[in-house]
Amino acid sequence: MGFLNARTDLLQWAKANKAAYQRALPFPNIVFTDFFDEEMLSHVLREFPDLAKAKEVQHYDNHNEKKYQAKGEAVFGDTMRQLMHYLNSQPMLEFLQELTGIKEVLLPDPYFVGGGCHEIKPGGLLKVHADFNKHELTGLDRRINLLIYLNKDWEESFGGHFELWNQEMTQAEKRVLPVFNTVAIFSTTSFAYHGHPNPLTCPPHRSRKSLALYYYTNGRPAEEVNPDIKAHSTIFVGRKDIADDVKKIKRPFKTILLDYIPPIVVKLMKKTR
Repeated sequence: MGFLNARTDLLQWAKANKAAYQRALPFPNIVFTDFFDEEMLSHVLREFPDLAKAKEVQHYDNHNEKKYQAKGEAVFGDTMRQLMHYLNSQPMLEFLQELTGIKEVLLPDPYFVGGGCHEIKPGGLLKVHADFNKHELTGLDRRINLLIYLNKDWEESFGGHFELWNQEMTQAEKRVLPVFNTVAIFSTTSFAYHGHPNPLTCPPHRSRKSLALYYYTNGRPAEEVNPDIKAHSTIFVGRKDIADDVKKIKRPFKTILLDYIPPIVVKLMKKTR
């Protein structure tokens, strides 16, 4: 069983689609359907646990985000682990390098910090935001997100659209229904606003499942960073036509402090606990 759809020669696919990716609005992005081998990805879906009951899971439940996010590889089944390792390998890195046109050498994240298995239950959401831009362990710059949706027989009425918003926050330039074997790839900057801002309306027995992989470089163009907030955690931004769309969430002092400590020091602190 292979990982990719039989039609997918990665480098040729990248060359055929790089112009569309790099010119896309509101920032470089692309969406592929039927990208992976359907049988393989069905195995991955069967292995996907109920994250509300799994161990090593972060549960976010506040005004801006209501979701479950696994930590690292703890919840991976055999096929899922093989797929995720493949997506961090040389062929995928070369594909992404060609597709995106990023000049700096792309690096994977074998720790899956913030990535891996994600699940949103009915009523859940993730308001529009720009992602954290530095890896907490390595200090590398986050450059690309790759999202894989695992939702079979997903209806439009269920919601859960992945939305890409313009910088003015006046409109979503693209909305993607999270249908099984749909892959969304996009460049992450301090101004790449995206999310799933409306509460999920799927039936009680359903949920929105996805896999997330993030890719990094050592350094990045200055124009991709807000000069007033060079290193930042997730930045939530409100839609212009909705009052109090996002709210400032109080963070524990120790997590705020970590924003100002060099990553190597954070790593050493964790080792000495």
